[in-house]
Amino acid sequence: MTALGFLYPGHSAEDDYPRIEQLLGSDIRVELVHTDLGEDAHRLDALRELGSPERLAVGVQELRHAGADAVVWASTSGGFVHGWDGARAQVRALAQAAGLPASSTSLAFVHAVQELGVHRVAVGATYPEDVASLFAEFLRAADLDVVAVKSAGTVGAAEAGTWGEPELLALARAADHPDAQALLLPDNALHTAAHITDLEKELGKPVLTANQVTVWEALRLADRRVNAPELGRLFTREPIVQV
Repeated sequence: MTALGFLYPGHSAEDDYPRIEQLLGSDIRVELVHTDLGEDAHRLDALRELGSPERLAVGVQELRHAGADAVVWASTSGGFVHGWDGARAQVRALAQAAGLPASSTSLAFVHAVQELGVHRVAVGATYPEDVASLFAEFLRAADLDVVAVKSAGTVGAAEAGTWGEPELLALARAADHPDAQALLLPDNALHTAAHITDLEKELGKPVLTANQVTVWEALRLADRRVNAPELGRLFTREPIVQV
């Protein structure tokens, strides 16, 4: 049995996680601990506070007691708003506090793109333009080519959590670009687990979503590989062999 631990801020799309757990198989257990959301706002100051060490530390012991094999900070914006170096420092502090391998959704997006073996990506973000631009900068700092960014301008997680498939499809279509080899949809407040294959069929390319890559990252940290076609191309390919 492999136990995957997640620190998830507030309550918006946490039901994606039991759905994903069902698709992964009986020997994978998902453990999710809610952290304090604080002010629900897609503003830089609120997002930087969201992932403070004090907030994350509160849930770490609960995940350790649950027997988690790895822990992932399940907030895209709560990572990348600290920049490339800051996001990595955040994860190092989390790993030290947990005594476990650790990562974050922001870093998971980078690792997932690398796993797919692509380089040019488009971004469809629920965030306001200034926050969406920071995510693009974060990806570029990881040597990815961001060819297009579309901002939907939602005010916070509660609003994004109300979105269904029609809104997701509309954002995906608006954000996609002919040169993009994959589309990224950040924001862990979005319900996406039930829609990934439909999105990929619509666009004809891999689609990476926040909760999807978060779980994939935890599996990577736990040295597990699971074939789950319902979760998109990321969960159906063999790993890239580095030479």
